[in-house]
Amino acid sequence: MRRQRLASIQWQYVRYGLLLAVGAVTASFLCSLILYFVVAGDPDVTRWLATYLHLYLPEKLDWKTQLASFAFAILTASVVGLVGGYIFGNLLKKRLQVLWEAATSLGRGILSSRVPELGEDEIGELGWQLNRLAAQWEEQVASLQRLSNHNAALAEQLKHTAVTEERQRLARELHDAVSQQLFAIAMTTAALKRLIEKNPQRAAQQIELVEEMAAAAQAEMRALLLHLRPATLQNKALKEAIEDLLEELTRKNAMEISWEIEEVDNLPSGIEDHLFRILQESLSNTLRHARANHIAVKLFTLKGQVRLRIVDDGVGFDPEGEKLTSYGLRSMRERVAELGGSLDIYSAVGKGTQIEVRIPIMLQAEMEGRELT
Repeated sequence: MRRQRLASIQWQYVRYGLLLAVGAVTASFLCSLILYFVVAGDPDVTRWLATYLHLYLPEKLDWKTQLASFAFAILTASVVGLVGGYIFGNLLKKRLQVLWEAATSLGRGILSSRVPELGEDEIGELGWQLNRLAAQWEEQVASLQRLSNHNAALAEQLKHTAVTEERQRLARELHDAVSQQLFAIAMTTAALKRLIEKNPQRAAQQIELVEEMAAAAQAEMRALLLHLRPATLQNKALKEAIEDLLEELTRKNAMEISWEIEEVDNLPSGIEDHLFRILQESLSNTLRHARANHIAVKLFTLKGQVRLRIVDDGVGFDPEGEKLTSYGLRSMRERVAELGGSLDIYSAVGKGTQIEVRIPIMLQAEMEGRELT
């Protein structure tokens, strides 16, 4: 969504002050003229105004004096309106600027941002509500990250369970298939010793059967061995896993790949897993669609956030177009949202693409303390 250009509230107050002051002077001058022409010819009304309101109406108007007074009043009112509108508009603008900066910081994932005391009026109340919202958001992000870590622990348990079940399945298949085939080969071979002298033709047929059973056993073993290969990188830190992935891509692809990976200490395993999968998804999209010559990857920390930036010089795309609904980008956004972070995509047709992920880092001690409370 394109951000509309905002009109300065300070200059709006200047205009309002000017219009109000000039309008008041003009209305006062017109009322004076109307009063003069309506009641100046009636001596009783004129006497009453002079007695009770101390308002004296001249018998004859001096138009030059009246116009000069009106012009002076307009000039004075204009100056007062401009100065007053500028001062009050500037004071209001400064207070709203504080709210805008706090809201922008929250939008970028800086959850520690708070609004200072802004008074007891509606703006002060809005600042208090924004601080309350930021605190709730911070609590939710901490909860999301605790849940992510819990999910990672559960995934580790499931992995061990799956390994155990896989071993049991392999043992059953080895017993039911390969072991029985090897036993049949042994029995058939033993029978060949007696059959080869009595019936050579029948023995030749049995030898062909042994060859078929041996080939079937060999194929079964190859199929079982495929299940023993590791499917993902394990027991590696995020920095090491990313560097290994990028080095492998460099060896297998002709495009130039550069990276700058910072060591992030004490990063929860749930965040590491999501960041690595986001990088995999982004690189996959780049290799499939971007037709890029160069990819740059950077992992670093800034303002209490861990940030992942992927930049390519490919064909780019329209961020507001259909590709934002693709499975890869949708999966990346879901992973970032699960960690309470933000994902920005900067791209244009023919201008390459930059993807930046920002994840707030919640201290482990703080997260545990909040969980206890």
